Amino acid sequence: MPPESQHAPVSVVMPVHNALPYLDAAIQSILDQSFRDFEFVIYDDGSTDGSTDALRQWAARDERIRLVFGTRNLGPAGSSNFVVEQSTAPIVARMDADDISHPDRLAEQIALLEARPGVALVGTLSDVIDSTGRLIRGPDTWRIRGKSWFAPFPHGSIMYHRTLFQQAGGYRAQCEFWEDQDLFLRIARLGEIVTIPRALYQHRQSQVSTRLNSGRARVENAIDLMFRCMARLESGQAYDDLIAKSSARRTVDPRAFISIGSLQLWSGGRPRLFRRLIRSGRIGLNLRSALSLLWTAWASISPGSLRGFLGLYARWRNARAGRPECDTPVPWQFPGPLP
Repeated sequence: MPPESQHAPVSVVMPVHNALPYLDAAIQSILDQSFRDFEFVIYDDGSTDGSTDALRQWAARDERIRLVFGTRNLGPAGSSNFVVEQSTAPIVARMDADDISHPDRLAEQIALLEARPGVALVGTLSDVIDSTGRLIRGPDTWRIRGKSWFAPFPHGSIMYHRTLFQQAGGYRAQCEFWEDQDLFLRIARLGEIVTIPRALYQHRQSQVSTRLNSGRARVENAIDLMFRCMARLESGQAYDDLIAKSSARRTVDPRAFISIGSLQLWSGGRPRLFRRLIRSGRIGLNLRSALSLLWTAWASISPGSLRGFLGLYARWRNARAGRPECDTPVPWQFPGPLP
């Protein structure tokens, strides 16, 4: 067990793996929070890019930072579980090592959890920034208006009760690259999940994403499993058995290529996934296949115009959904009951 902190009510937890050059901005955004009574537990998950030295320098400057070093890389799910285990407070706030938190993020989230005991987890809307910190897309407010099995907030923006995280079983290694989505759905069975409808977080799209720096087939199969599990939910069935017996498939859901390619697209890259979709996608005579073929071809030929179109489309959806009330948290609505 980690040593007891000075009874801080909140633990901010952040796993780090090769997060330069964005690490400094992420740490500074937490240390600059208007709510200051927290411990900041950072787990270095086997970094090799100089992140380790940078973390030591930060820890020497602020006593709220507590560093934990790993001797081997645990991966996204393993490092996320481990850093929570090393923290001590009853309330846990996640932070991702390449993102930026608004100065009032922690204050607003802790106030909400204290005021509404039935809320298990709270996230926030986010702006999207590029590798230079430039704003490339505002918050998708339309996501909190509709019903979806997919969370309307980024992983790094969440705050939750430790006891419910433990009761849900934490992150599952079998759900790598979508371990956050799987966790949210299990916590949703234990309490309400809400979104603060303001951009209290900046989610960075960059080439250091774990999805982009892991084996292609491994990531594709992981995202394919996610879509198969969401299909189970749509039919009113649980998906635990799929996870237990999951194995790599010869072809994958064509939407996996949009999911992976979006990271490259919004980080300013040119996704070249059309040929891979033809070779490895589960293509049929259906809308999802047609849209995936169109998206990957367009991204390869003219990524700039696709970014422009998607930005306009998001603004249209926001306008159609209407402006949310900034002071009223919005419950995550599911298309059907959680099995």
